Amino acid sequence: MNTPCNALIVPARLTQPVRIEAVNTDMAALQKLIAGNIGSITGADWHVFLNDEGSRMPQNPRAEVLIREAGVDIHDFVYGTAVFLGHAKYVQESDVPRHIILLAEHLFELPLAA
Repeated sequence: MNTPCNALIVPARLTQPVRIEAVNTDMAALQKLIAGNIGSITGADWHVFLNDEGSRMPQNPRAEVLIREAGVDIHDFVYGTAVFLGHAKYVQESDVPRHIILLAEHLFELPLAA
């Protein structure tokens, strides 16, 4: 059964807000959020889904900064909407970890957590 998880959504367009949103984690729902096929970058207890053909999308500097500050050394640009989630045992999706939300709040000077 697919239960919604709280994700941190970081749109590429700076005019769109960074937000926490309950999302379905099935493939079709995630592909709709990122507007295409899914690629991912993985951290210790989190991962971010991105469009795997991203260079045709707008660059996402906020997601780039968040990924690097969360401890993953990326060398390429990040494009399109980024969807941050956590992962539990057996590669199950889970809510985005609180430390990623707090880092985003600090980096982007936004109140995200309730």
